[in-house]
Amino acid sequence: MEPNQILSLRTTTTDPEHVKVIQWEDFQHDLARLASLSSALAEANEKKCNLHHKLESLIQGNVESLGRLNELEEMRQKLESKKMVMENMSIHSRLAKENASKQEEQLTGEVQSLLVAGGALSGSSRNLQESSILLLSDENGYVHMRKLQKMLRRRQQHMISQISMLYPVKILVGPSQEQELEAYPSGNLAGTSAGLKPANQGSLTIHGLHLNVLSFRRMSFFTDKKEIQGSATALGYVAHAVSLIASYLQVPLRYPFRLCASHSYIVDNAPSTELTSEASSNANTNTKHVEFPLFLEGQDITRAAYAVFLLNKDLEQLLNFIDAKSLGPRHVLANLRELLRIIQSSAFIDSLI
Repeated sequence: MEPNQILSLRTTTTDPEHVKVIQWEDFQHDLARLASLSSALAEANEKKCNLHHKLESLIQGNVESLGRLNELEEMRQKLESKKMVMENMSIHSRLAKENASKQEEQLTGEVQSLLVAGGALSGSSRNLQESSILLLSDENGYVHMRKLQKMLRRRQQHMISQISMLYPVKILVGPSQEQELEAYPSGNLAGTSAGLKPANQGSLTIHGLHLNVLSFRRMSFFTDKKEIQGSATALGYVAHAVSLIASYLQVPLRYPFRLCASHSYIVDNAPSTELTSEASSNANTNTKHVEFPLFLEGQDITRAAYAVFLLNKDLEQLLNFIDAKSLGPRHVLANLRELLRIIQSSAFIDSLI
Protein backbone atom coordinates (compact mmCIF):
# COMPACT_ATOMS: atom_id res chain seq x y z
CA MET A 1 0.00 0.00 0.00
CA GLU A 2 1.27 3.46 -0.82
CA PRO A 3 2.15 5.88 1.94
CA ASN A 4 -0.12 8.46 0.50
CA GLN A 5 -2.81 5.96 -0.02
CA ILE A 6 -5.94 7.15 1.53
CA LEU A 7 -7.79 4.78 3.77
CA SER A 8 -11.43 5.13 4.15
CA LEU A 9 -13.01 4.14 7.39
CA ARG A 10 -16.66 3.76 7.85
CA THR A 11 -18.03 4.88 11.09
CA THR A 12 -21.15 3.00 10.43
CA THR A 13 -22.07 0.24 8.06
CA THR A 14 -25.45 1.62 7.34
CA ASP A 15 -24.83 5.33 6.78
CA PRO A 16 -22.36 6.00 3.93
CA GLU A 17 -22.43 9.75 4.52
CA HIS A 18 -20.59 9.48 7.81
CA VAL A 19 -17.20 8.40 6.45
CA LYS A 20 -14.00 9.83 7.91
CA VAL A 21 -10.87 9.86 5.81
CA ILE A 22 -7.59 9.57 7.79
CA GLN A 23 -4.09 9.83 6.46
CA TRP A 24 -1.78 6.91 7.12
CA GLU A 25 0.59 8.91 9.22
CA ASP A 26 -2.26 10.17 11.25
CA PHE A 27 -3.64 6.67 11.49
CA GLN A 28 -0.46 5.33 13.04
CA HIS A 29 -0.35 8.19 15.42
CA ASP A 30 -4.01 7.69 16.38
CA LEU A 31 -3.45 3.97 16.62
CA ALA A 32 -0.56 4.47 19.03
CA ARG A 33 -2.59 6.95 20.96
CA LEU A 34 -5.51 4.50 21.12
CA ALA A 35 -3.16 1.73 22.24
CA SER A 36 -1.81 3.93 25.03
CA LEU A 37 -5.32 4.95 25.96
CA SER A 38 -6.38 1.31 25.93
CA SER A 39 -3.50 0.35 28.23
CA ALA A 40 -4.30 3.33 30.44
CA LEU A 41 -7.95 2.28 30.49
CA ALA A 42 -6.96 -1.26 31.42
CA GLU A 43 -4.77 0.07 34.23
CA ALA A 44 -7.58 2.33 35.36
CA ASN A 45 -10.02 -0.58 35.34
CA GLU A 46 -7.55 -2.70 37.26
CA LYS A 47 -7.10 0.10 39.82
CA LYS A 48 -10.84 0.49 39.94
CA CYS A 49 -11.25 -3.21 40.68
CA ASN A 50 -8.55 -3.00 43.34
CA LEU A 51 -10.19 0.03 44.87
CA HIS A 52 -13.56 -1.72 44.73
CA HIS A 53 -12.16 -4.75 46.58
CA LYS A 54 -10.48 -2.51 49.11
CA LEU A 55 -13.71 -0.50 49.56
CA GLU A 56 -15.72 -3.69 50.05
CA SER A 57 -13.21 -4.94 52.63
CA LEU A 58 -13.36 -1.55 54.39
CA ILE A 59 -17.17 -1.58 54.34
CA GLN A 60 -17.18 -5.13 55.69
CA GLY A 61 -14.73 -4.09 58.42
CA ASN A 62 -16.91 -1.10 59.30
CA VAL A 63 -20.00 -3.33 59.46
CA GLU A 64 -18.19 -5.75 61.72
CA SER A 65 -16.93 -2.85 63.85
CA LEU A 66 -20.46 -1.45 64.17
CA GLY A 67 -21.76 -4.87 65.18
CA ARG A 68 -19.05 -5.19 67.78
CA LEU A 69 -19.80 -1.68 69.02
CA ASN A 70 -23.50 -2.60 69.37
CA GLU A 71 -22.58 -5.76 71.24
CA LEU A 72 -20.26 -3.77 73.50
CA GLU A 73 -23.04 -1.23 74.14
CA GLU A 74 -25.47 -4.02 75.06
CA MET A 75 -22.86 -5.57 77.32
CA ARG A 76 -22.26 -2.18 78.92
CA GLN A 77 -25.99 -1.70 79.56
CA LYS A 78 -26.26 -5.18 81.05
CA LEU A 79 -23.24 -4.45 83.20
CA GLU A 80 -24.84 -1.18 84.40
CA SER A 81 -28.11 -2.95 85.24
CA LYS A 82 -26.22 -5.67 87.11
CA LYS A 83 -24.25 -3.01 88.89
CA MET A 84 -27.49 -1.29 89.98
CA VAL A 85 -28.89 -4.63 91.16
CA MET A 86 -25.73 -5.25 93.13
CA GLU A 87 -25.96 -1.78 94.70
CA ASN A 88 -29.58 -2.39 95.68
CA MET A 89 -28.69 -5.77 97.10
CA SER A 90 -25.85 -4.18 99.00
CA ILE A 91 -28.21 -1.55 100.45
CA HIS A 92 -30.77 -4.21 101.43
CA SER A 93 -28.03 -6.33 102.92
CA ARG A 94 -26.77 -3.40 104.96
CA LEU A 95 -30.29 -2.57 106.19
CA ALA A 96 -30.94 -6.23 107.01
CA LYS A 97 -27.66 -6.35 108.91
CA GLU A 98 -28.61 -3.24 110.89
CA ASN A 99 -32.06 -4.67 111.68
CA ALA A 100 -30.49 -7.94 112.71
CA SER A 101 -28.12 -6.06 114.99
CA LYS A 102 -31.00 -4.13 116.56
CA GLN A 103 -33.06 -7.31 117.03
CA GLU A 104 -30.03 -9.03 118.49
CA GLU A 105 -29.65 -6.20 120.99
CA GLN A 106 -33.36 -6.37 121.85
CA LEU A 107 -33.23 -10.13 122.21
CA THR A 108 -30.15 -9.82 124.39
CA GLY A 109 -31.99 -7.39 126.65
CA GLU A 110 -35.07 -9.61 126.74
CA VAL A 111 -32.96 -12.68 127.48
CA GLN A 112 -31.29 -10.83 130.32
CA SER A 113 -34.69 -9.73 131.63
CA LEU A 114 -35.94 -13.30 131.38
CA LEU A 115 -32.88 -14.55 133.22
CA VAL A 116 -33.42 -11.98 135.96
CA ALA A 117 -37.14 -12.81 136.11
CA GLY A 118 -36.34 -16.53 136.13
CA GLY A 119 -33.94 -16.02 138.99
CA ALA A 120 -36.52 -14.00 140.90
CA LEU A 121 -39.17 -16.64 140.16
CA SER A 122 -36.87 -19.40 141.36
CA GLY A 123 -36.17 -17.45 144.54
CA SER A 124 -39.88 -16.80 145.09
CA SER A 125 -40.62 -20.48 144.47
CA ARG A 126 -37.99 -21.53 147.02
CA ASN A 127 -39.36 -19.01 149.51
CA LEU A 128 -42.87 -20.32 148.90
CA GLN A 129 -41.77 -23.90 149.40
CA GLU A 130 -39.93 -22.97 152.57
CA SER A 131 -42.95 -21.04 153.81
CA SER A 132 -45.22 -24.00 153.01
CA ILE A 133 -42.88 -26.36 154.83
CA LEU A 134 -42.74 -24.04 157.84
CA LEU A 135 -46.50 -23.57 157.74
CA LEU A 136 -47.14 -27.33 157.64
CA SER A 137 -44.48 -28.07 160.24
CA ASP A 138 -45.49 -25.24 162.53
CA GLU A 139 -48.95 -25.85 163.86
CA ASN A 140 -49.12 -22.39 165.31
CA GLY A 141 -48.56 -20.83 161.91
CA TYR A 142 -51.38 -22.84 160.37
CA VAL A 143 -53.69 -21.93 163.21
CA HIS A 144 -52.74 -18.28 162.80
CA MET A 145 -53.57 -18.44 159.10
CA ARG A 146 -56.96 -19.96 159.84
CA LYS A 147 -57.65 -17.24 162.35
CA LEU A 148 -56.83 -14.61 159.80
CA GLN A 149 -59.15 -16.27 157.28
CA LYS A 150 -61.93 -16.35 159.86
CA MET A 151 -61.37 -12.71 160.66
CA LEU A 152 -61.60 -11.93 156.94
CA ARG A 153 -64.81 -13.94 156.61
CA ARG A 154 -66.32 -12.20 159.64
CA ARG A 155 -65.39 -8.83 158.20
CA GLN A 156 -66.96 -9.78 154.87
CA GLN A 157 -70.01 -11.06 156.70
CA HIS A 158 -70.36 -7.80 158.62
CA MET A 159 -69.99 -5.63 155.51
CA ILE A 160 -72.50 -7.71 153.54
CA SER A 161 -74.93 -7.56 156.46
CA GLN A 162 -74.81 -3.79 156.05
CA ILE A 163 -75.83 -4.31 152.41
CA SER A 164 -78.71 -6.48 153.62
CA MET A 165 -79.82 -3.64 155.86
CA LEU A 166 -79.42 -1.11 153.07
CA TYR A 167 -81.33 -3.22 150.51
CA PRO A 168 -83.56 -5.59 152.51
CA VAL A 169 -85.18 -8.42 150.57
CA LYS A 170 -88.40 -9.35 152.39
CA ILE A 171 -91.45 -11.54 151.91
CA LEU A 172 -94.66 -9.59 152.20
CA VAL A 173 -97.66 -11.25 153.72
CA GLY A 174 -100.67 -10.91 151.41
CA PRO A 175 -102.21 -12.19 148.17
CA SER A 176 -99.58 -13.66 145.85
CA GLN A 177 -98.89 -12.01 142.51
CA GLU A 178 -96.55 -12.86 139.68
CA GLN A 179 -93.89 -10.33 140.62
CA GLU A 180 -90.57 -12.16 140.17
CA LEU A 181 -89.00 -11.11 136.89
CA GLU A 182 -88.23 -13.73 134.28
CA ALA A 183 -85.26 -13.33 131.97
CA TYR A 184 -87.19 -14.81 129.01
CA PRO A 185 -90.88 -15.74 129.24
CA SER A 186 -90.43 -18.74 126.95
CA GLY A 187 -87.62 -20.09 129.12
CA ASN A 188 -85.41 -20.89 126.14
CA LEU A 189 -82.22 -19.68 127.82
CA ALA A 190 -80.64 -22.35 129.97
CA GLY A 191 -80.13 -21.70 133.64
CA THR A 192 -78.56 -23.65 136.46
CA SER A 193 -81.69 -24.55 138.31
CA ALA A 194 -80.92 -27.18 140.89
CA GLY A 195 -84.49 -28.25 141.31
CA LEU A 196 -84.88 -26.18 144.49
CA LYS A 197 -88.21 -24.43 144.97
CA PRO A 198 -87.91 -20.95 146.49
CA ALA A 199 -90.41 -19.42 148.81
CA ASN A 200 -93.41 -17.60 147.47
CA GLN A 201 -91.74 -15.51 144.80
CA GLY A 202 -94.70 -13.31 144.18
CA SER A 203 -94.32 -11.63 147.58
CA LEU A 204 -90.59 -10.84 147.47
CA THR A 205 -89.61 -7.16 147.52
CA ILE A 206 -86.37 -5.21 147.76
CA HIS A 207 -86.63 -2.05 149.78
CA GLY A 208 -90.42 -2.37 149.44
CA LEU A 209 -90.39 -2.54 145.62
CA HIS A 210 -91.56 -5.45 143.42
CA LEU A 211 -90.11 -6.72 140.17
CA ASN A 212 -93.15 -6.93 137.92
CA VAL A 213 -92.74 -9.30 134.98
CA LEU A 214 -96.06 -8.33 133.41
CA SER A 215 -94.74 -4.94 132.34
CA PHE A 216 -91.87 -6.68 130.57
CA ARG A 217 -94.21 -9.12 128.81
CA ARG A 218 -96.99 -6.79 127.69
CA MET A 219 -95.62 -3.31 127.29
CA SER A 220 -98.19 -0.94 125.80
CA PHE A 221 -99.36 2.66 125.90
CA PHE A 222 -101.72 1.82 128.77
CA THR A 223 -99.08 0.13 130.91
CA ASP A 224 -98.77 1.67 134.36
CA LYS A 225 -95.71 3.92 134.29
CA LYS A 226 -95.29 3.62 138.05
CA GLU A 227 -94.86 -0.15 137.75
CA ILE A 228 -92.19 0.33 135.06
CA GLN A 229 -90.35 2.90 137.16
CA GLY A 230 -90.65 0.73 140.26
CA SER A 231 -89.20 -2.29 138.49
CA ALA A 232 -86.33 -0.17 137.11
CA THR A 233 -85.58 1.18 140.58
CA ALA A 234 -85.67 -2.34 142.07
CA LEU A 235 -83.26 -3.57 139.38
CA GLY A 236 -80.97 -0.64 140.17
CA TYR A 237 -81.02 -1.69 143.85
CA VAL A 238 -80.18 -5.28 142.95
CA ALA A 239 -77.36 -4.24 140.62
CA HIS A 240 -75.82 -2.00 143.29
CA ALA A 241 -76.11 -4.73 145.92
CA VAL A 242 -74.55 -7.36 143.65
CA SER A 243 -71.72 -4.99 142.74
CA LEU A 244 -70.95 -4.29 146.43
CA ILE A 245 -71.10 -7.97 147.41
CA ALA A 246 -68.75 -8.92 144.57
CA SER A 247 -66.25 -6.24 145.60
CA TYR A 248 -66.36 -7.36 149.26
CA LEU A 249 -65.88 -11.01 148.30
CA GLN A 250 -63.20 -9.98 145.75
CA VAL A 251 -65.00 -11.72 142.90
CA PRO A 252 -64.65 -10.17 139.39
CA LEU A 253 -68.11 -10.31 137.83
CA ARG A 254 -68.49 -11.81 134.38
CA TYR A 255 -71.00 -9.09 133.52
CA PRO A 256 -70.02 -5.80 135.18
CA PHE A 257 -72.37 -2.88 135.71
CA ARG A 258 -72.57 0.76 134.77
CA LEU A 259 -74.56 1.98 137.75
CA CYS A 260 -76.97 4.87 137.21
CA ALA A 261 -79.64 4.18 139.84
CA SER A 262 -82.91 3.34 138.04
CA HIS A 263 -81.21 3.66 134.63
CA SER A 264 -78.34 1.23 135.15
CA TYR A 265 -76.73 -0.93 132.47
CA ILE A 266 -75.07 -4.32 132.49
CA VAL A 267 -72.13 -5.02 130.16
CA ASP A 268 -71.76 -8.14 128.01
CA ASN A 269 -68.22 -8.47 126.63
CA ALA A 270 -69.21 -11.30 124.26
CA PRO A 271 -72.82 -10.70 123.15
CA SER A 272 -74.72 -12.95 120.77
CA THR A 273 -74.98 -12.05 117.07
CA GLU A 274 -78.70 -11.24 117.17
CA LEU A 275 -78.40 -8.93 120.15
CA THR A 276 -75.34 -7.23 118.70
CA SER A 277 -77.15 -6.51 115.42
CA GLU A 278 -80.11 -5.13 117.32
CA ALA A 279 -77.82 -2.90 119.34
CA SER A 280 -75.84 -1.56 116.38
CA SER A 281 -77.71 1.74 116.49
CA ASN A 282 -77.30 2.16 120.25
CA ALA A 283 -74.92 4.90 121.35
CA ASN A 284 -73.52 2.68 124.11
CA THR A 285 -72.39 -0.01 121.66
CA ASN A 286 -68.78 -0.38 120.56
CA THR A 287 -66.59 -3.10 119.12
CA LYS A 288 -65.48 -4.39 122.54
CA HIS A 289 -68.71 -4.79 124.49
CA VAL A 290 -72.43 -4.14 124.49
CA GLU A 291 -74.41 -2.54 127.29
CA PHE A 292 -77.96 -3.73 128.01
CA PRO A 293 -80.47 -1.61 129.95
CA LEU A 294 -81.85 -2.71 133.31
CA PHE A 295 -84.97 -0.62 132.66
CA LEU A 296 -87.80 -0.52 130.14
CA GLU A 297 -88.41 3.16 129.57
CA GLY A 298 -87.52 3.93 125.95
CA GLN A 299 -85.80 0.53 125.50
CA ASP A 300 -86.45 -2.69 123.62
CA ILE A 301 -88.20 -5.33 125.76
CA THR A 302 -85.95 -8.17 124.58
CA ARG A 303 -82.78 -6.26 125.41
CA ALA A 304 -84.07 -5.32 128.84
CA ALA A 305 -85.08 -8.94 129.54
CA TYR A 306 -81.63 -10.10 128.44
CA ALA A 307 -80.06 -7.57 130.82
CA VAL A 308 -82.01 -9.13 133.72
CA PHE A 309 -80.88 -12.57 132.57
CA LEU A 310 -77.25 -11.41 132.78
CA LEU A 311 -77.91 -9.90 136.20
CA ASN A 312 -79.15 -13.26 137.42
CA LYS A 313 -76.01 -14.87 135.94
CA ASP A 314 -73.92 -12.60 138.17
CA LEU A 315 -75.98 -13.74 141.15
CA GLU A 316 -75.41 -17.34 140.10
CA GLN A 317 -71.66 -16.69 139.92
CA LEU A 318 -71.61 -15.33 143.48
CA LEU A 319 -73.68 -18.28 144.73
CA ASN A 320 -71.28 -20.73 143.11
CA PHE A 321 -68.36 -18.87 144.72
CA ILE A 322 -69.72 -19.67 148.19
CA ASP A 323 -70.55 -23.28 147.13
CA ALA A 324 -74.29 -22.65 146.79
CA LYS A 325 -76.67 -23.32 143.90
CA SER A 326 -78.87 -20.94 142.03
CA LEU A 327 -82.63 -21.18 142.38
CA GLY A 328 -83.01 -20.75 138.61
CA PRO A 329 -82.71 -18.08 135.92
CA ARG A 330 -86.12 -16.55 136.72
CA HIS A 331 -85.65 -15.74 140.40
CA VAL A 332 -83.57 -12.59 140.79
CA LEU A 333 -84.79 -11.51 144.23
CA ALA A 334 -84.90 -15.09 145.50
CA ASN A 335 -81.26 -15.65 144.47
CA LEU A 336 -80.20 -12.37 146.07
CA ARG A 337 -82.08 -13.27 149.28
CA GLU A 338 -80.47 -16.73 149.31
CA LEU A 339 -77.01 -15.19 148.76
CA LEU A 340 -77.45 -12.76 151.66
CA ARG A 341 -78.86 -15.48 153.91
CA ILE A 342 -75.95 -17.91 153.32
CA ILE A 343 -73.27 -15.24 153.80
CA GLN A 344 -74.85 -14.08 157.07
CA SER A 345 -75.12 -17.62 158.41
CA SER A 346 -72.50 -19.44 160.50
CA ALA A 347 -71.96 -21.91 157.66
CA PHE A 348 -70.17 -19.15 155.72
CA ILE A 349 -67.45 -19.02 158.41
CA ASP A 350 -67.45 -22.72 159.24
CA SER A 351 -66.85 -23.60 155.57
CA LEU A 352 -63.20 -22.74 156.12
CA ILE A 353 -62.69 -25.69 158.45
